[in-house]
Amino acid sequence: MTAARRLTVRRESFPIRGSFRISRGAKTVAEVVVAEVEQDGVRGRGECVPYARYGESVAGVAEVLEGLAGEVAAGLDRRRLAELVPPGAARNALDCALWDLEAKLSGVPVWQLAGLPQAPGPLITCYTLSVDEPAAMAAAARERAPRHPLLKMKLTGEGDLERVRAVRAAAPQARLVVDANEGWTVELLRRFAPAFAELGVEMIEQPLPAGQDEALRGIACPLPLGADESCHGLDSLERLAGLYQVVNVKLDKTGGLTEALAMTRAAEAAGFDVMVGCMVATSLAMAPAVLVGQGARFVDLDGPLLLAQDRDPGLVYDGAVLQPPARELWG
Repeated sequence: MTAARRLTVRRESFPIRGSFRISRGAKTVAEVVVAEVEQDGVRGRGECVPYARYGESVAGVAEVLEGLAGEVAAGLDRRRLAELVPPGAARNALDCALWDLEAKLSGVPVWQLAGLPQAPGPLITCYTLSVDEPAAMAAAARERAPRHPLLKMKLTGEGDLERVRAVRAAAPQARLVVDANEGWTVELLRRFAPAFAELGVEMIEQPLPAGQDEALRGIACPLPLGADESCHGLDSLERLAGLYQVVNVKLDKTGGLTEALAMTRAAEAAGFDVMVGCMVATSLAMAPAVLVGQGARFVDLDGPLLLAQDRDPGLVYDGAVLQPPARELWG
């Protein structure tokens, strides 16, 4: 019989360094929800970012989690959690907390519990440049490129070619990927993609609004297209085939590590390349995604680098090199 477990739900805020701007708007604070499950004096934690784009709020996600306290006390496991809560932020926080708790109670790290072939190694993560005027984005690229060889540019529509040209001139050796966050039309994609290919861009993420994906069918794009807002759980993959070449796996969309690992395997088997991404959040949210990032074509786990202050202890970043999490943090 499982010993009694207690669920604690906390809402926390972490100021962002400056502001984080994408095509939909800007934010200056990362609002997160933490689920903590305690058993026999041992605590497992998971963090999520409720996202308004997907109909979530901090209050709503916290309410869903608090409503699961009785189930947790009765021994809720990850399989039952997936039956009770749909993919999204709430399931993510509790799924990751249950993985962390099991690892700490058993003394077996999560990568072994999950059946992964080897311990996670360091990753090279993107560094994200908020959308801004070309000169400002160029200045940010010039500052970051010496220690961050892979830059991810947030774009928005008109003026994006000037933005990419400015960043390429400022960081001629950097690898570049771009993310329109649903801000383009098919006409902009046709106009920008050939020029971006000449500028050495490696991938265009979410050019069109989710729901308009079918317009991509048959377009001869010279660059791989990545699905983010269009890609959530396992049931997304069949619909995206033939439209995108890369899928962005985020734990806040899949509903935690459990489905993220399954989705990564399924995506690779279906011929997609994988990007592992994140919301702007602390190291506690990034830590489980480090396992998903092993072998991914693109890794975008720079959330803590965008904060004015991270958790302590947090993940260790040496420029773009992200080390696996210490046991004290997660897993």
